[in-house]
Amino acid sequence: MTAALLLIAVVILGAAAAAMLRRNLIHSALLLILSWAGVAAFYLWAGAEFVAFAQVLVYVGAISMVVLFAVLLTRQNHVGDLLVEPGTRARATTAVTVGACMAAVLSAAVMASRFPPPADHAPVTSVRLIGLQLMRQHGAALLIVGVILTVALLGATVLAATEGKPDPEDTP
Repeated sequence: MTAALLLIAVVILGAAAAAMLRRNLIHSALLLILSWAGVAAFYLWAGAEFVAFAQVLVYVGAISMVVLFAVLLTRQNHVGDLLVEPGTRARATTAVTVGACMAAVLSAAVMASRFPPPADHAPVTSVRLIGLQLMRQHGAALLIVGVILTVALLGATVLAATEGKPDPEDTP
C-alpha cells in the first residue's frame, strides 16, 4: 500500500466520521463534500480519470449543492434549528452492528467471487472517446436529464420558499 493511498483513505474515512459526529448539518454537509473529493482522489490514484472527473462534477459539484440548498431552504434561520440532537448509545450500537453485518456480507461476497482471468490486452478507452460516445449517441438524453434536474431544483426552491399564511384556527 502506498503512502498516497493511505493518505486518501485517512481523508475519506476521517471526513466521513467527522460528518457523522458533527451536530451542525452545514458542517456535516461540508465534510461530506470533502469525503466525496477524497473518493475522486482515489479514482485518480487508481487510474480512472473519467470516473474521478464524473465524481467531481456530479457529487462534489451538483449533489453537494443540492444538499446544501435543501438544508438551508428547509430549515428556519435560527442557529439552534441547525443542530441535531445527539444520538443515544442504543442508536450507536445498532449502527455499528448493522455496519459490521454489511461489511461481513460484502466481504463474503467478494471472497466468493471468481474473477475472470486477465485478458491479453485491455480495451483502449480514453476520456475523449467516452465524451464523444456520450455526446453523439446520448447527447439528447444528457440534455433532457439536465433540464429535468434543473426544473426539479427550481420546483424545490419554490416550494421551500413559499410561506403559507398562518391559519387563525391554529393559534391558541
